[in-house]
Amino acid sequence: MPPRRVLDLDAISAFTAVAELGGFTRAAAVLNLTQSGISMRIRRLEEAEDVRLFDRLPGMVRLTPQGAAFLPHARRLLRLNEAARAALHGAQRMETVRLGAMEDYATRVLPPLLAAFRQAVPEVVVEVETGLTQRMLPQLGRRHELLLAMHRQGAGGDGRTLRRSRPVWAAAPGFRMPGTVPLALYAQGCLFRDWAIAALEGAGRPWRLAYSAGSQAAVEAAVAGGIGCTLVREATMAPGLRPLDGLPPLPGSEIRLHAAPKLGDGARRLAAFLTERLAA
Repeated sequence: MPPRRVLDLDAISAFTAVAELGGFTRAAAVLNLTQSGISMRIRRLEEAEDVRLFDRLPGMVRLTPQGAAFLPHARRLLRLNEAARAALHGAQRMETVRLGAMEDYATRVLPPLLAAFRQAVPEVVVEVETGLTQRMLPQLGRRHELLLAMHRQGAGGDGRTLRRSRPVWAAAPGFRMPGTVPLALYAQGCLFRDWAIAALEGAGRPWRLAYSAGSQAAVEAAVAGGIGCTLVREATMAPGLRPLDGLPPLPGSEIRLHAAPKLGDGARRLAAFLTERLAA
């Protein structure tokens, strides 16, 4: 009877990271390996099983049909490996991952996703902190392992773009615009605050600051009460607000996932999970 071949878990981990993060460079950064080390592990797996898992295209990689079929099994093998190790040590080891996020994402987008992640990976506890992109980015690697942040569409910088999000002017139903635009805005440092003022000034529209707060929920409550108008992401517009026409156009925005240079297994798995769910 010929000996049974055993799949290489290190190679499977590299394959899964490339598939979920969309490239060898990102996978190398998350797994704290060189790009050539990632390539070598995947090549070893392909040669051992006589398959091709990725089509390597200029600037990107794409799963082959064999790679796509193997991916869910690869994830399951990695989960079983972690469960088996935990059983050997007599108890499940808990890992805490600190995730920074914009407030509207933390309240309207992340809760069902993190509930699903918790069910799939119960040994990882996710701590979410909300704040402004410009204030949280310098804390990446110290205060946060992962960060969901907003950027101007097409702007340079780090992070993986997961989705594009259209900002819109919003107000309460029945709101009537006076001659001077009353703005309700997040505190200093908010990109939407800067964009709203720049758009109005660029169009020569007079404006005044009617309300300012350090919480998006407080701004939305003020706007829902009729105090003024504001900018929101169209996809996460709060109940009680509606899009407002007749104001200057706005730049596009994109949501990027930033990862610290070194990630633990739990943070890597959360990054892959968020990438898969938010980029769908």
